[in-house]
Amino acid sequence: MRSSILTSALTHCVLVFITSVPLVNAEASEPTTADLPPVLLQMIRDDAVHKDLELTSDQKRSLFGVVKGIDAQWFPQLNLMTTGNTKPEPYQKTVADLTAKLQRELKSILNSSQFDRLMQLRRQALGTRMVLLDDVREGLELTSSQIQRFADAFAKTESESRRIAAKLKKQELEAGEAARQVAKLQQTERETVVGALTDTQRGRLGSLTGPAFDFSQVRRKLPFAPEIQDAGVTWIQGEPVRLADLRGKVVVVHFYAFQCINCIRNLPHYTAWYSDYADDDLVVLGIQRPETSAERDGDKVASAAKREGIRYPILLDLESSNWNAWGNRIWPSVYLIDKDGFLRRSWYGEMNWQGNEGEKDMRSTLEMLLAEDG
Repeated sequence: MRSSILTSALTHCVLVFITSVPLVNAEASEPTTADLPPVLLQMIRDDAVHKDLELTSDQKRSLFGVVKGIDAQWFPQLNLMTTGNTKPEPYQKTVADLTAKLQRELKSILNSSQFDRLMQLRRQALGTRMVLLDDVREGLELTSSQIQRFADAFAKTESESRRIAAKLKKQELEAGEAARQVAKLQQTERETVVGALTDTQRGRLGSLTGPAFDFSQVRRKLPFAPEIQDAGVTWIQGEPVRLADLRGKVVVVHFYAFQCINCIRNLPHYTAWYSDYADDDLVVLGIQRPETSAERDGDKVASAAKREGIRYPILLDLESSNWNAWGNRIWPSVYLIDKDGFLRRSWYGEMNWQGNEGEKDMRSTLEMLLAEDG
């Protein structure tokens, strides 16, 4: 299904924020660790966290080797979840399984002090939801009545967050107001959780969370970009590209179909980026994943690219090997990849749909990534 997805720059950010709220089953007697957001998967890739943990160069290399394998499984499911193409339960299971796997691997990479500190950071990042962790429940000696009170609070936050997201999608609510309502929900949840703890339990929180960490420093929360797949691929123009060979450059990858009107309206933006930032070593790559029979014809794809003035490399993804590796389900979609190969931003649908300023916002992110040290 082709998409003219809703997003303005602020709306996109707020939607990402809302959907990061853990998915709590309001009908369950109590939430579980499967309801937790993937904060450990997110934070483990960031330089600020590595600095706090005082990782060595060898530890970082080992860490990234593990992370790449995990990301190959995480990102397709994350993308499907973000675009509403999978149910919460499979995604929650994937996150829980990968988080457990990551923790096992980290125990062989980090020393005990580093691992303990990382667990403190995880608890900090979870905020009130840290009470879902078994070690926190045990450390605070939470009662069943407290746990039920937390479950009710989390379920209410989730229900209200979904309502806000639905109104935002229908444009019944402005992005700024949605953000304020979400912030109010979170504040209410914090007050409920803290108010339910005894003085003794509040006193124990410090040892569980450790010194405060400034999470505003964290830039990288998304996975490594999947490598370009070869199966069923025909390069329509330009030389074959591998993302691993492009470290030190910022990369734009966009999925499109040449007969898709939403895609056609985005193409001039990619061409402008390619032209405007050529001196900054920006790389743009188009992946044409066909929907119609005409879009499976390499000659027609090439003719359309020439007609649109596309000069950057394009591949025809006939067997959907790249489409599936990315968990992509929407035409058009565009992804921004930083100099170290991490995904930093995505946009689904027309960037300037109905007067939105998505291109301007994405361009701003591009300039930020180009300015960063590799």
